[in-house]
Amino acid sequence: MARDKVLDWLLEPAQPSIRYLTLTQLLGKNEADSEVREAKANISKAGWVADTLARRDPGGWWVRDGHPKWPEYTSTNYTLVALSDLGATREIPEVRASCEYWMKKSPLNGGGVGGMSNGHGHLCYTGNMARALIRFGYRDDPKIRKALEWLVLTAHPKGGWTCWNYKDAPATGRTLDSWEGLSAFASYPRSKWTKSITDCVEKGAEFFLEKELHRQGTRYEPWYRFHWPVHYRYDLLVGLDVLTALGYGDDKRLGFALDLLRKKRRSDGRWALDANHPDMTPAAAKWYAEHPQKRPSPLVFEAAGKPSKMITLRALRVLSQVGGNFPAGSP
Repeated sequence: MARDKVLDWLLEPAQPSIRYLTLTQLLGKNEADSEVREAKANISKAGWVADTLARRDPGGWWVRDGHPKWPEYTSTNYTLVALSDLGATREIPEVRASCEYWMKKSPLNGGGVGGMSNGHGHLCYTGNMARALIRFGYRDDPKIRKALEWLVLTAHPKGGWTCWNYKDAPATGRTLDSWEGLSAFASYPRSKWTKSITDCVEKGAEFFLEKELHRQGTRYEPWYRFHWPVHYRYDLLVGLDVLTALGYGDDKRLGFALDLLRKKRRSDGRWALDANHPDMTPAAAKWYAEHPQKRPSPLVFEAAGKPSKMITLRALRVLSQVGGNFPAGSP
């Protein structure tokens, strides 16, 4: 499949979300463009967003009322994070109402959003929620600023975060799995960054780069498979997506991850979805087989092992930031 045919595939009107993101992020068209306006207007009318909104309860939630993080991976939190990936915004009335529900159910101690049932932040929850709400159009909401301040406060002094931190204080450990804070800042306009945000991002990015996005502990196979929705999971495409969005596309320490990305490209120019979450090591799969009631339910948009519009879009977006085949679009 030639480059033009890959683009034609991504631009198919049946998935207006992917069409809109391709037009703006790969082809560099602005929001005033007639094709962009048409695609954006159709996001809630057809495709994955429309199907997802059809499953929404009139009360604003998915699956059940209560704290939005449960159950994994089909509840309100995970669903809204996926919708934010798809270009949905609060201009869609149902999205706005669900965002208000989400924020009301997840207050952060001291103000902000992204709190668990006790009001304490949780890195993956707070970071994902802040990123999604910024994309939905809440970037100027004071609660978002408070959440970002919490992410700065809880970062490790040398950069990065740990997965669990209920102390509302600097992390004592750090792991590549904790990428969500960086992703929230990557979505936040640079014009609004404070010095503390800039310092936090620079240190956090350096932590990922010094590890070449994958060198930490025993090799964890799911990191080398590409997924979407990613929820709070990490893989090398997640790392590339965040680091290139932050402007580190020319850093040579992305080399291993970029080589993997290029090797995974199919002969037809597309990328496959390697797996849907939960994607687990054999030991974890064995544990869930013994405790089936605890196994998360997958949130599925595309079939694993097949060409994926979302993975292809994200892969080409990364390559556009490192001198790939397409010009970089406006964020």
